[in-house]
Amino acid sequence: MPVDTHEKSHKQQANQQPGQQIVPAGAQGLAMRSAALVVRGLRDLARDSNWLVKKVFPGHTPHLAISATGAVSVISPNAHAGAQRVVLYDIELSVPTLALEVPGEHPASEKELSAAFAWSPAARHLVAAWGAWQPSLHIFDLQQKMLLGTFGEFGNFPGTLVWSDQGTYFAAASRGGKQASLRLWTASSNALPFNAVPTSEMGIPDWFERQTYEAEFGEEGAFGGYGRTVFSPDEKSLASVIEIHGDWADDSIVLADVPTLRKQNVFQAQGHITDLTWTPDSKRIVYCAAGQAYQLDEQSMCFESLPFGAELCVCHPHLPLCLCYSSWLKNSAKGRLFLVDLSRKTMFDEYAAEGIVDLRWSVDGSKAYAMTRDGMAYIYEPPLI
Repeated sequence: MPVDTHEKSHKQQANQQPGQQIVPAGAQGLAMRSAALVVRGLRDLARDSNWLVKKVFPGHTPHLAISATGAVSVISPNAHAGAQRVVLYDIELSVPTLALEVPGEHPASEKELSAAFAWSPAARHLVAAWGAWQPSLHIFDLQQKMLLGTFGEFGNFPGTLVWSDQGTYFAAASRGGKQASLRLWTASSNALPFNAVPTSEMGIPDWFERQTYEAEFGEEGAFGGYGRTVFSPDEKSLASVIEIHGDWADDSIVLADVPTLRKQNVFQAQGHITDLTWTPDSKRIVYCAAGQAYQLDEQSMCFESLPFGAELCVCHPHLPLCLCYSSWLKNSAKGRLFLVDLSRKTMFDEYAAEGIVDLRWSVDGSKAYAMTRDGMAYIYEPPLI
């Protein structure tokens, strides 16, 4: 049967268009992409949301900290011969990976010994303090599986330890009233550990004024020390909570230069501040006070109340997103994890949860982790972020 020449020419042109041609592809590339899709597909089939919940470790631990690579440091609830240990777990695999030891470690059978941890940005190093160890900050190289040394001897136990996002600086904040301190170290260009003496230090601020009269209220309204502390992503500022004694006292946020810790600004909040985090552009701070979430502009020091309550918060490393936790819902005794679009100030991907004590985004921001003291992990892993 004869074929119309105009139709034949049209078909030839169509077959020559790149988008409609069948071309060979490398078997290895296809296999790698297919394997990744299969693994993710199998995980997605097993759940009906972007949240994956799993048990990471047994029992209960009083203190823990999550790394940006999906590890968690805990005071091990599995005591042998009555002794506790500092143990690292892989959250994804739910297995212990390393138990940390230091010279002169005292057998610890008490469950509530003070402990604090801080993971380096890439999670190669861990700075830790524990009541069973000597009163110094201990730094471990987890790649070499060894203790590098100690620095920063303390009298008052540091409640907060934190690295800057690029690993250039490290800070330790402690309570203790007149003996409280906020100390900052600069990483050596040669090697860790940090120097024994901090680069800069802040005690009770000279400009601090009590919120009440001491004779009438005792410690009510007095300076309690430094609480949650976090470096700005650009490593130019450090925000730290100034805690005030008293159930009805109002905490403040001090913004200090890095690395000098010279005062920049002080902002007085309403109620006690339980957490704070910088936005990726280093221009705003999201903080939680008395169960409510707020946003503070770093330049103008103006704040606004956000349309949700929260006690814990952590901003995404690159996007205007924030992962939050609230221990209770309106008309309910249950808590929730949820994401917030800071541009639109809207919530999404809520998930019921209780007892969360730490939140952390992964290094690339593709997922986030939340942990309870009872060893339950909540992993947020959306299809695309």
